[in-house]
Amino acid sequence: MTEALGPPPAEPALDPLAGQPIVELEREGVHYTLLGTAHISRASVEAVHALLAQERFDAVAVELCEPRYQAMRDPDALAKLDLFRVIREGKVGLVAANLALAAYQRRLSEQLGVEPGAEMRAAIEDGQRRGLPVWRIDRDVAITLKRTSAAVGFWNRMMLMSGLLTSLVVSDKVEEEDIERLKQGDLLESTFGEFAQRSEPLYRALIAERDQYMAAALREEAARSGRAPRVLAVVGAGHLAGLERHLREDTEAPAPLRQHLRELPPSKPWGTWITIALAVLVIGGFVYGFSQGTDVGTDMLVRWVLITGTLGALGCLIAGGHPLSILSAFAVSPVTPLHPLLSSGMVSALVEARLRRPTVADFHSLRDDATSLGGWWRNRVSRVFLNFFFTNMGTAIGFYTAGWAMFKVVSSA
Repeated sequence: MTEALGPPPAEPALDPLAGQPIVELEREGVHYTLLGTAHISRASVEAVHALLAQERFDAVAVELCEPRYQAMRDPDALAKLDLFRVIREGKVGLVAANLALAAYQRRLSEQLGVEPGAEMRAAIEDGQRRGLPVWRIDRDVAITLKRTSAAVGFWNRMMLMSGLLTSLVVSDKVEEEDIERLKQGDLLESTFGEFAQRSEPLYRALIAERDQYMAAALREEAARSGRAPRVLAVVGAGHLAGLERHLREDTEAPAPLRQHLRELPPSKPWGTWITIALAVLVIGGFVYGFSQGTDVGTDMLVRWVLITGTLGALGCLIAGGHPLSILSAFAVSPVTPLHPLLSSGMVSALVEARLRRPTVADFHSLRDDATSLGGWWRNRVSRVFLNFFFTNMGTAIGFYTAGWAMFKVVSSA
């Protein structure tokens, strides 16, 4: 007699918290649960859902600053960008860097089918459904980028920019296992240890300061609320070890500590003084040339105008600028190097934005277009940024090329 076979035994459900980097600690009557995540990881999203479903929390904290939080809540935030204000206030570099970073993360997320920052969104939405306050504990990204720029030298700054550009060109596939492996504490800490040795100021501004800032923010928010004995903090795994250390060890009052970490370093006057000194040398060269004869001075002046103007216009042309933007770049490039507050890229970018005013569709497609090199030239918003950078670059090259040409004229006079 054949025994009837029943259904096969069900596979045991996998624990979404198994292997996830989680730290539990208490301070000043508050129990903190720190969850380390990868920002483009399905497992991190599932871990957030599981923690909020399995445990009772009184507040949720996320590794977001207020501007990034608002941008996440409002997908159309870029469509409200005041492009002319960004150019006039000299924030083109900041916006472009944010755009390039987001584009790189977006490209990785498309490979894995996970929205960038999905684990943060999950923490926000799950927390709000449970009626929990959501604390934004990260430092403003604009302050972080400015402090980072001030902390590193010129060449490190150029390496960062080249890295962003490379991320737009290189399309190597990143496996999901590689991203999950980044959350293993030992590998993570050793990786950052090597990174710190290569560029300690960069590591301090990008990672270490934010670890300390977020720890202070957690302490300040917990003290202010007075009703949050259990807090879940969802942060990138790279911040987990530093955040834990500062939460345990820091003794300074959190409010002044956060204020200190928000302060922008004083501007370094040597850059302005170098510009002024070079301008004085150029003007002095003109004076000397005309003192040697009208033909010598005129020759120097013509060389200066043609070289700086042509290279500034060439930069604008490479950026795909409008013919009148190119003409404006040619007209202002001989003048702007002699004034520390003027920029040929600013002028040509403003002209470009006026003549080829970006449409609503350009703003809406900006995030997608920024994920490819061609998209930066295709989109009218990002093309204004390219206009700004390449015109300035062309003018800077023209400045030194024309200066050398003038020196040869003077030495042969």
